[in-house]
Amino acid sequence: MNEIEERLILELGENFPVESRPFAVIGARLGMTEDEVIARVKEFMDKGIIRRLSVALRHQNVGFTANAMIVWKVPPERLDEVGNKLASFPEVTHCYERETARDWPYNLYVVVHRPHRKECLAIAARLSEAVGVADYRVLFSTAELKRSNPQYFIERGEDDAV
Repeated sequence: MNEIEERLILELGENFPVESRPFAVIGARLGMTEDEVIARVKEFMDKGIIRRLSVALRHQNVGFTANAMIVWKVPPERLDEVGNKLASFPEVTHCYERETARDWPYNLYVVVHRPHRKECLAIAARLSEAVGVADYRVLFSTAELKRSNPQYFIERGEDDAV
């Protein structure tokens, strides 16, 4: 990835302008035309470098205060099947396979957000039935200590990126 591509990724991820023509604004920052920015974004998407452009909603600010991580104990031979099935549910925002530990047998993790804990518990029960895995636990967040977008190419420094 060259310097202009890294700078464009930074602009898309951290400095996306709330304007009627955001790609024109980004282009002006980077010395590119709006069409060049749009073409480069499409190229990134075609190559799988970026998956999508979206809004990051602060779910607590719109009433989704119950954040549940549901951890599953899935037989290794079923991890792909169960993981893909759980990831297909629109309520699931994150789905990861992780290593187990000696006292922690759970190897698949999903996250759901809802206004109330009882809704998260109902989703967990529905997911359990759908994938045929009954060994799971629901862990609710008790405090949010940090939430941010991933930081890419930060070793370049903000002054270099603008």
